[in-house]
Amino acid sequence: MVAAVREGRSQREVARTCRVAVSTLQWWIRRAAGQPLDQVEWANRSKAPARVANRTPAKIELAVLDCRHRVQATSALGFYGAEAIQETLRAEGTFTQIPSRRTIGRILKRHGVLDGRRRLRHLAPPPGWYLPAVRLRHAELDAFDVIEGLAIEEQGEVEVLTGKALGGPHAGAWPLPTVTAKAALQTLLTYWQAHGLPDLVQFDNDTRFQGGHNHPDVVGRSIRACLSLGMTPVFVPPREHGFQAVIEHFNGLWQATVWSRFHHLDLETLQSRSGQFVAAYVRRLAPRIEHGPPRRPFPKDWRLNLQAGLTGQVVSLRRTDANGVVSLLGRSFSIDPRWAHRLLRCEVELTHHQIRFYRLRRRDPDQQPLIKTLDYRFPQRRFRE
Repeated sequence: MVAAVREGRSQREVARTCRVAVSTLQWWIRRAAGQPLDQVEWANRSKAPARVANRTPAKIELAVLDCRHRVQATSALGFYGAEAIQETLRAEGTFTQIPSRRTIGRILKRHGVLDGRRRLRHLAPPPGWYLPAVRLRHAELDAFDVIEGLAIEEQGEVEVLTGKALGGPHAGAWPLPTVTAKAALQTLLTYWQAHGLPDLVQFDNDTRFQGGHNHPDVVGRSIRACLSLGMTPVFVPPREHGFQAVIEHFNGLWQATVWSRFHHLDLETLQSRSGQFVAAYVRRLAPRIEHGPPRRPFPKDWRLNLQAGLTGQVVSLRRTDANGVVSLLGRSFSIDPRWAHRLLRCEVELTHHQIRFYRLRRRDPDQQPLIKTLDYRFPQRRFRE
């Protein structure tokens, strides 16, 4: 445009040809200002002023840095932060206007002389990182939990058994008068008959799932059913964050949208509203999960036999004590004194009669080395129904 005007064409003609306003063309002509076109700086210029009006003068910044160096070397208390620097400058009386503490802090930060370090935040590990097959999305995991402490007016306390698939959209919430071991197992079997079997089933240390804690080597009916169906039970450590995140999030959502939202007159009404919520939740979640891990069909000729011998694998996540000892199945196993207060994945091989212990670290979810293998034979006792 500027070249065309310099060749003698009118500004209006050039503006009409280039489809710009005349004022825009005149702005670029002033920008060129008679210079050769190959020497004009056509790039956009910053609108910021060349010098910030409220910036601290350079001599004050140098005085702050010099004062910090002197205070660090001579202070009896050993304080040489912004507060100590401000007090020293005020006592010396060199400047009539002493910068504020925040200004001193920004000066120190700008020159890179702060001793403090920002907290290094690591990315959260992927879901199911503590189980290699789940982390790689080669296996599906169902997590189950119990919501307690709920009460319906004139009916008493109720409990809610909840379940959520980690990779797929399947979920469930079943309000019951009380969640016993038998009721929990019957509900789980009905759920698996409808949706298929996962590869792993995750519980907490509730005795209704795991079995009693008063004797060693106790396995509850739910665990026996899982092993009989070819599923691997997984027990997460107590008072640990993150392992039950998927089911705890679902529990919170259920309590906020079902329990706290309505006034429930009886258990039947609560069960109806819970069923409507779960159906809507699954419909909403299903399109977002395109490729979940496959589930196996429930065997038609399967029958529960609580007295059958146990085969398969049981996985427990545990944390060692100060001496590197881990508590598992009501027994204590010495692992490694150097791995104190650390996480372990304990794989109890009921078929091969051994326990394998793997190190776990959230910062390195891909690195789970085997630390120890112990011989262990589960006693085959009659299950007391």
